[in-house]
Amino acid sequence: MISDKAKFIDFTQQPDFKQILTNPILDIAARFWENERYEAFKICYRSMRIIDDLIDNSKMDGKGISDDEKKHLTDFIKEWLQNLINKKPYDSYQAKLLTTMEKFKIPLWPWEKLGKAMIYDLNHQGFKTFAVFLRYAEGAAVAPASIFMHLCGVSKNKDDFSPPPFDIRQAARPLALFSYLVHIIRDFQKDQQNNLNYFADNILERYNISLQMLKDISHHGEITSNFRHLIKRYYEYAFYYNQKARQKINDLLIYLEPPYQLSLEMIYNLYLQIFEKIDISKGTFTTAELNPSPEEVHNRIFSTINSFSALE
Repeated sequence: MISDKAKFIDFTQQPDFKQILTNPILDIAARFWENERYEAFKICYRSMRIIDDLIDNSKMDGKGISDDEKKHLTDFIKEWLQNLINKKPYDSYQAKLLTTMEKFKIPLWPWEKLGKAMIYDLNHQGFKTFAVFLRYAEGAAVAPASIFMHLCGVSKNKDDFSPPPFDIRQAARPLALFSYLVHIIRDFQKDQQNNLNYFADNILERYNISLQMLKDISHHGEITSNFRHLIKRYYEYAFYYNQKARQKINDLLIYLEPPYQLSLEMIYNLYLQIFEKIDISKGTFTTAELNPSPEEVHNRIFSTINSFSALE
């Protein structure tokens, strides 16, 4: 009979991380799961990326989105969601998604939240306040993270799955917001060069920074003291949610089996690795500076596994 310790060692050794070091962090973390749950993750996340990328790609050329295009994209999102609600698949992929949702008892609301956020994105340029950004993030970040948290928490009895014994939104929110704020700092250069901006207007105004200034800095312009103050403010927001995320993960561990415990630790530590690269006083905030190298990611993955294994 295989011991629990042996089973633990087995699942931490299964993924081949040499092949996936540049993959999204959530995908790296989900590689510790059994194939059935990992496939469910891929189906759910691909469905969300389709909607998210649809909006981002429309903004990247910098020419703006016409009213006709806004209406077309809004109607598509609403129709896609309505088909999901009515369980009348839009296409074969949505049919696969519906089957996955039913099998794993995944609620509908994350897709509804995401759809509302993307429709907001279509019809607004940025966010008037940080509070508005946080409401947007409930769809853009917390909703996808809640699906990941749901898949961590479902329990299997033969061929049937039971929902998690905790509120997935509340469980996912701190880690999702920490990760999203780290994304905003890390991807500042790339986002600005793709005509995407996630800094709130009221905070830009506080530091007397215009959208053109952000664009200029992203193209290696002078990094002003005011810009450093802006990044510091977002760093402080991220630090706040970092602490909340660490506490929430600690609280959740009693509900989760080891592979799902480790997947949350992996997400937290890989985003923490990026967060630790942010140098408010001397950094240049470029994509190259803030993205860990494949070797650094590899080392963090295995240090996380080793630290987690030591607790078993």
